[in-house]
Amino acid sequence: MSAQAVLFDVPGPKARARNRIYSVLSLLLIASGLAAIYLGFNRTLVMVSSPGDLTNTAIWAVNPSGQWAADRWAPFIDPSTWTNYVLPGLMNTLTAALIASVLAVIFGLVFGIGRLSDHWWIRIPAGAVVEFFRGIPLLMLIFFTMAIPIVMNQVFGLPPAQFQVTALAAVVTGLTLYNGSVLAEVFRAGINAVPKGQTEAAQSIGMTKTQTMWTILIPQAVTSMMPAIVAQLVVLLKDSALGYIIAFPELLRNFTLVATRENNVIPAAIVCAIIYIVINLSLSRLAIWLERRNARRGKPSAKATAAGGAPVAVNGAAATPTGDEAAGIAPSEPRNEPLPDTEDRDGRDDDGTDGDGSQKS
Repeated sequence: MSAQAVLFDVPGPKARARNRIYSVLSLLLIASGLAAIYLGFNRTLVMVSSPGDLTNTAIWAVNPSGQWAADRWAPFIDPSTWTNYVLPGLMNTLTAALIASVLAVIFGLVFGIGRLSDHWWIRIPAGAVVEFFRGIPLLMLIFFTMAIPIVMNQVFGLPPAQFQVTALAAVVTGLTLYNGSVLAEVFRAGINAVPKGQTEAAQSIGMTKTQTMWTILIPQAVTSMMPAIVAQLVVLLKDSALGYIIAFPELLRNFTLVATRENNVIPAAIVCAIIYIVINLSLSRLAIWLERRNARRGKPSAKATAAGGAPVAVNGAAATPTGDEAAGIAPSEPRNEPLPDTEDRDGRDDDGTDGDGSQKS
């Protein structure tokens, strides 16, 4: 029986026919959706009154007043659009995401470990902080950060001009608090997922809990939870677009300015989405590379040795010649040492008899 037959039942003739019908219907629905999107943004969908109108080539021709016209895409060929809008917005997005990612990882690591503390006066406040910031929407955190000067003015009488919060600081603070609280739960789950035998073995050799945490538990937790950590960092990068609400000049806001000026909403949205996809895919590939690198680092590199001391290959690795072999000398044959005498010191064998078989008195 093949592995394919073990995993699932092989479809019969009727099932294969149904699958073909479902596939054709799905392709038709997808094609219909794409056609509606094209004609809608081409501003020729209103010309379709019956299915027969779809054969008219004038409907499918690019409408100069539609979103697919060449002049709508021309701004993205102009270098000034990239130097004045796209690249500055991309730089601001990456700056906010990078700073917030580092701070969120540190925040999550500290409070994730704090929730595992044996001291209640550390564990309970850490849990309260994590649950509090997890329960507040990210947009509210950004708004609250921007409102700090107003609070300082009303509570302490501090003039707003003496205490300002920039848009970058507000976005970074909101991203750090929200995503850091999520990462705290990720780290806590990863540490708890490490087998208890690791902790018991560390305690048996006299390691303290702090040494066990930083040298044994945390490295293994980070390695095992790397996909979840990277997924949250991708979410953090995309959430940086919420800075648009407080006029932070990030990537999405600058593309919005281009779309408003050039009246090309769809081309601007497509180009912006492609940039976000490339950045997130690059981040995911980096995480995969780190995971494979850590996996290779954990593989043993010791060589197995055959009888007589000749090295053999392990897992396809080439065996390293010994000193004699490297010098061109044939390895010596193993010497057969005589077995130790089985007689006791008083001359008796193990069965209590003399060497000639007589019973010793």
